[in-house]
Amino acid sequence: MRPMRTALYLPANRASAVAKARMADCDAVILHLEDAVAPEAKDQARSDAVAAVTEGGFGDRLLVIRINALDSAWGPDDCAALSDARPDAVLLPKISSAADIADARALLPVDLPIWAMLETCAAFLDLGAIARDGRQNGLAAFVLGTNDLALEMRCTLDTQRSALLPLLTQAVVAARAHGLIVLDGVFNDIADAEGLASQCAQGAELGFDGKTIIHPAQLAPANTAFGPTPAQIEQASAIIAAFSAAENAGKGVIRLDGKMVELLHLRQAEQTLAIHRAITARAG
Repeated sequence: MRPMRTALYLPANRASAVAKARMADCDAVILHLEDAVAPEAKDQARSDAVAAVTEGGFGDRLLVIRINALDSAWGPDDCAALSDARPDAVLLPKISSAADIADARALLPVDLPIWAMLETCAAFLDLGAIARDGRQNGLAAFVLGTNDLALEMRCTLDTQRSALLPLLTQAVVAARAHGLIVLDGVFNDIADAEGLASQCAQGAELGFDGKTIIHPAQLAPANTAFGPTPAQIEQASAIIAAFSAAENAGKGVIRLDGKMVELLHLRQAEQTLAIHRAITARAG
């Protein structure tokens, strides 16, 4: 298991920001070629993204390139560029059906993992098929695009995202059913630390693996919210120790601190400690 608490978005043509991202306390860096890049800068941003991948230096952070939509003027060229530059994954915007994943797969290197943006209403009408069929075409993650989704729905996007809660839950359920990473959408107000903390806590409670981030100042609160808490680490250690005790050998259910604990709790505990060890190793 590896942590996926935070994925930092950066326009690929901002060289200084990309350089700083190599040392940022994030689990993934997403080099952006789409909305954050002006049309006249698209070709340069693509070249800069390829150069960043070639140069490397991102350590154990996943390096992802968010390309333009396949039906745009730049999407096919973005895909072609990834045949030479091999990031850890490609992020596809505006996914609306399982066919979109298949179309992308035909243009991309066969072994390049695909992450899919969920930012259209149509995607949520076909989410099960996107997850199921997408896995066969290398789909590895869902990334929520809450800004575009709210715009298309014409709903209010407040801090608690009341109008989007059913869809956020649906995304988590589909991801878990098909073994996908699932990342929450961005928080727009960089100056609102309290709002960010509240939304990160909500995302963690809903079951997201982590959150997409638009500014390095947002990383620490999000890392804390989506990382194991001291209490969770202590509990996980206790569960593993209890199942390891001689008197519990071969048991599927044991009693710990007055509560029934099953093998599924053991697997969850092992996952928690694996993520904690990975975070600690990076900090060290």
